[in-house]
Amino acid sequence: MFEARFTEASLLKKILDAIKDLVQDANFECNESGVALQAMDNAHVSLVSLLLRGEGFDLYRVDKPESLGINLNSMSKIMRCAGNNDSVTMDKVESADTVRFLFESPSADRMSEFHLKLMDIDSETLEIPEAMYHAEVELPSAELRRIVADLVTMGDSVRVSVSKEGVRFTVKGDEGSGSVILRQSTGVDKPEDAIHVLMNEPVEQSFALKYLNLFCKAAPLSARVQIKLSRDAPLLVNYAMSNVGHLAFYLAPKIGDEEDEQ
Repeated sequence: MFEARFTEASLLKKILDAIKDLVQDANFECNESGVALQAMDNAHVSLVSLLLRGEGFDLYRVDKPESLGINLNSMSKIMRCAGNNDSVTMDKVESADTVRFLFESPSADRMSEFHLKLMDIDSETLEIPEAMYHAEVELPSAELRRIVADLVTMGDSVRVSVSKEGVRFTVKGDEGSGSVILRQSTGVDKPEDAIHVLMNEPVEQSFALKYLNLFCKAAPLSARVQIKLSRDAPLLVNYAMSNVGHLAFYLAPKIGDEEDEQ
């Protein structure tokens, strides 16, 4: 038996909105510590890593580890039937080939029940090595989303560089170029607007803006976002969800952009 209850459906809706355009089918790995999802996009350029800790649920029970293969677009359609403030219970009995979604309104005067067929998805959980990153940047999620939205209109790739002056985002396209630089700020008046830049070594890499734009769909999950860069590792974009868990994205750099621009 697997059973997990979210206090509000809005959280699960935001998670699905953030990942369903990158990954279509994925296994939700459920064990006593929580629920994890890890999957690559079809092009094998990016990886999604979701962790929802057991203690972050209103109710959580796993009698034995379960792997729930789910089409995320189908799950998203079901979740649209829930009000944002409805509680959501997901459960599956051992012999069932479906997972049940139970929605209950805050006043308990309305309940909805849906069943989604499970899929047999052949996938392996990848071991993500603990990388020593050359630079880490923490900034408001809305700020990153704005930067990416502005630059994606100018080109297909962005060069991200971290140096003593801060973090710079540069784009070059057929019609022109542009750049945005963010400098370290303490956010004395508004700590939530602070920009923290930690640099061990200068680093510079290029990435596909299309993927960064998709990563920014997770902005509603967290007011802050963490970016980690290294010359020999994929970009890490991490959204921490308070006491619930985190949603992280990894993106391979674009090889050859540096040579092309020199």
